[in-house]
Amino acid sequence: MKVSIISPAYNEEENIPFLIEEFIKFKENNNLNDWELIIVDDGSFDKTYEKAIELSKNRDDILVVKLPYNKGKTDAIKEGFKFSKGEIIIIFDADLQFSFEDAYRIAKKIEDENWDLVAGYKVGKYEKRFVSFVYNFLSRIFFNIKVRDMNALKGMKRIVLESIPLRKEWHRYIIPIAHHYKFKITEIPVKLYSRRAGISKYRGKLRILIGFMDLLAVKFLLTFKEKPLLLFGTIGFLFLFIGFLIGLLAVILRFVFEFGYRPLAYLVILFVLSGLLLILMGFIAELIAYYEENKK
Repeated sequence: MKVSIISPAYNEEENIPFLIEEFIKFKENNNLNDWELIIVDDGSFDKTYEKAIELSKNRDDILVVKLPYNKGKTDAIKEGFKFSKGEIIIIFDADLQFSFEDAYRIAKKIEDENWDLVAGYKVGKYEKRFVSFVYNFLSRIFFNIKVRDMNALKGMKRIVLESIPLRKEWHRYIIPIAHHYKFKITEIPVKLYSRRAGISKYRGKLRILIGFMDLLAVKFLLTFKEKPLLLFGTIGFLFLFIGFLIGLLAVILRFVFEFGYRPLAYLVILFVLSGLLLILMGFIAELIAYYEENKK
């Protein structure tokens, strides 16, 4: 079974020689002729692209793709996927913090046991353990998935990436999204190594906040994309209920305490009409979702 390794690289000039050398050595040691490496330069401003082109000359198993500017890892994966030919896709960072041997184990498990996606979970010591723990814990809670590590080395059948929606920075959520789409998922331990050179591109406290907001966005869209009436209908009926309570209050004030307050009547009209409109929007959204689903 042909395997494509997609390796996003951003300012990894120092690591590219190690990446290509390790890939060639890995293929020779395992006698693999059906593996390809696709290096995607994500708009680097160093010589990542030039170095990759130079070291991959005369090799038809290594392809180098360049994005015009830094679009992010998700777009780099999507761009590499366009050029891939493999039935199995491995997402493999260019910093070599994972090994090709573990990538081989993942591909073998997919092929031999017919899993749709195999996730690696990191073993050993590594930085940002607490952040990783919180992120993976929340992901398991939000998406009801038992995979321990959402963002380590992973491999999947081609159909997985063809089927799931991926927006900017959603590479972190490939596993939960695939789980939502009913793909079969399992996991194996993978060893995390220190970087050969350079520094991590995923640093800073702001990334924690961005990751959490993306987590909420993915959960929101996956929940309500296929059941929009659940969102609009819930809010609509809530508005109707509030309108009913305000109306009841207005009636009590008027007939029990003989105190009329016209703005309450306006609030009743506002909430009731808003509730009805939201419920109607929910039905329309359900029709659109039904149409889109059947169009596929």
